[in-house]
Amino acid sequence: MKRLPLLLFLATATLLWAQEWKTAENYKGPKTRTTDTTWHSDILPGYEARYVDQGEAFDGPCRTTIVRKRSPKGGRKAFLYIHGFNDYFFQAEMGDRFVDSGYHFYAVDLRRYGRSWEPWQYPFNVRDMKEYFADIDSALSQMRRDGCTDITLGGHSTGGLTTAYFASCRGARVGVNRLVTDSPFLEWNFSPTYRHLLIPVVGFLGRISPSTKIKQGHCDGYAYSLLKEFHGQWTYNTDWKMIYSPPVTAGWINAVSTSQKKLMKQAKWITIPVLVMHSSRKVDGCNWEPIFQKGDAVLDPKMIQTRGEKLGKSPQVSTITDGLHDLILSEPEAREAAYDTIFRFIRTHP
Repeated sequence: MKRLPLLLFLATATLLWAQEWKTAENYKGPKTRTTDTTWHSDILPGYEARYVDQGEAFDGPCRTTIVRKRSPKGGRKAFLYIHGFNDYFFQAEMGDRFVDSGYHFYAVDLRRYGRSWEPWQYPFNVRDMKEYFADIDSALSQMRRDGCTDITLGGHSTGGLTTAYFASCRGARVGVNRLVTDSPFLEWNFSPTYRHLLIPVVGFLGRISPSTKIKQGHCDGYAYSLLKEFHGQWTYNTDWKMIYSPPVTAGWINAVSTSQKKLMKQAKWITIPVLVMHSSRKVDGCNWEPIFQKGDAVLDPKMIQTRGEKLGKSPQVSTITDGLHDLILSEPEAREAAYDTIFRFIRTHP
């Protein structure tokens, strides 16, 4: 089959996979800018939050949310957390661990996620990962106003990709002291055929028809490994962190692929110390079984290892035995190993 017919065939197949998901499409109300940006009590006890008006985006007004908990010990050390795809900040245990260790803790719910999600927005959508740089900058500006000058930037999964990409684009002007990534999304967890053929085709579609929806698998294995009502240890809002992922847009796929490629090209531009953590095993499958409590059911740790070794000048790449995809939501032994690795890395890279 010649290249052009093959591309047309794959593009047609992609369109046939498209699925309507009507949350944003059905919205008929006004689209208004966020005007209340004052601090208020957060949904997590002991935390406070405020909105940041991020102006007009391709789908209308957008906002982000900064969540913080200040350490009673004072000081200038702080940690900023960026969540992943189909996610938001709910990990109060993580924030409390940093606060108890003398760090001020901050997190961002990115535009179209969690606390920041507006009813006219398609969830988790983005057309360029650099859109998130403004969300990170807003939090960093707040942290500096609060007196934080020793800042660790952290990100999980797509948040790990975003923060690493942010560091590679900013270079010496990154404005943080070190980077911590938890199972960063540095490569698609697909076969070589999908990665080198189908993903570029869908990425091309994302440039010409960014709102086209791509259906996701109806899998419960990872969510069931997290939620307390099933086999996990955590409670969270499943309207914001859904058990079954909604379809993603072709524009989102293009944004992820583009940032992954650019990050690898400019990985050596990262000037700060980098920690890359990943699980010790990949878990295949769709529906929950016990092995889902012992490995990464979303990404391939070997791919994270290979690409993580290229980030910055001498990155520390650490394997967390039996860790889940979100390592700090793992079973207790793996979770403690992840925290020990993070705090040791921060202490050894002042």
